[in-house]
Amino acid sequence: MEQELRSGGAVRAQSTLCFSGALVDGPRIQQLLLHCAAALESNDVTLAQQAMWVLNNIASAQGDPNQRLTSSLLRGLVARACRTCGSPRADSMGPPPALGSQRAMSVTELADYVDLTPWHRFGFTASNGAILRAVAGRDAVHVVDLGVTRCMQWPTLIDALSKRPGGPPALRITVPSVRPAGPPLLGVPDEEIGLRLANFAKSKGVRLEFNVVNKSTATSSPSPTKLQTLCEELACVLSDPPALRLRDGEALVVNCQSWLRHVAPGSRDGFVDAVRALDPCLVTVTDEDADLDSPSLATRIAGCFNFHWILFDALDTSAPRDSPRRLEHEAAVGQKIESVVGADGTERSESGARLAERMRRKGFAGVGFGEDEVAEVRHLLSEHATGWGVKREEDMLVLTWKGHAAVFTTAWAPN
Repeated sequence: MEQELRSGGAVRAQSTLCFSGALVDGPRIQQLLLHCAAALESNDVTLAQQAMWVLNNIASAQGDPNQRLTSSLLRGLVARACRTCGSPRADSMGPPPALGSQRAMSVTELADYVDLTPWHRFGFTASNGAILRAVAGRDAVHVVDLGVTRCMQWPTLIDALSKRPGGPPALRITVPSVRPAGPPLLGVPDEEIGLRLANFAKSKGVRLEFNVVNKSTATSSPSPTKLQTLCEELACVLSDPPALRLRDGEALVVNCQSWLRHVAPGSRDGFVDAVRALDPCLVTVTDEDADLDSPSLATRIAGCFNFHWILFDALDTSAPRDSPRRLEHEAAVGQKIESVVGADGTERSESGARLAERMRRKGFAGVGFGEDEVAEVRHLLSEHATGWGVKREEDMLVLTWKGHAAVFTTAWAPN
């Protein structure tokens, strides 16, 4: 049996190796990646190693977008091979870890990181426009912020509220102390962020109260795995209104920015139920417009290759290759890919269309975006490379790069 496996693997490996002598374009690289995924799923170590060998000769952290993307995918495949097949030789393959990964930034560095492309600011701009419409005329506004960019969204909203005819409302922002472990990482505690926001709001004539909900503050029912995962900790926070200090008369907004993909796919309905139980006037959801939660490794790899190419390509027009912010963006993409390919799934995105179906099924109706929000987004995009665009898809706004969907933003109200 072992000899048969070796023989069959050698024949198939020769078929794979033929790509090394041909022009290596995107479709050929993708085919190699899918060969490797199929080999790993069938525990064919020989074929997987041969495919990795060819991919390792294609991948380059300093190459074109396809080569840089292949470098990240290969790291994920190597990690998976070492874990699932126990292959010691695989561990010696693959490119080194990406530069710029897992370094805590200062507030100024995080702002520069967010400003490099419209990947995050697009969602900030569209969501803030929907929030302003939803809280028009309200005297008190409470935002529960479930976002990965550590309150970078709120100075613009505070500034807009300060200019509201009749005066600004009282504003509260609540953040959970638990958050996804991935980048961008900020080396500043939540309390300091709150103090900076409060000082900025004061300068704009807006009264701001900033709250951090610690997991030890919230209560939950006994569980054999109590608070061991992000999903459990977040559910603990959302299911405890006293910890959120909800108040009568406040317009409650729940803002989910690049957060839902970190919730386990099987827990997302429960997450939406917990948000719905808070009875918010508005829920905004911004995330990457890709389906990367398939149980099939080959399907996830194909999805990663077709989607994550976008940012690698866009970064070529945004900053020189030695730019620290660019290196941090590419390292962040690499970490996402390794999570999808090489780990058990700490970050699995779903498309805006699937999110919309989930929200409607759970008792929400799409709010949509007006021409003012679209105009603000287009103004933002005018400050970046010409490849960026925006399109409407039903009630969604979608950020595009060269026509490819990148990030969606949606706004929802309870039925």
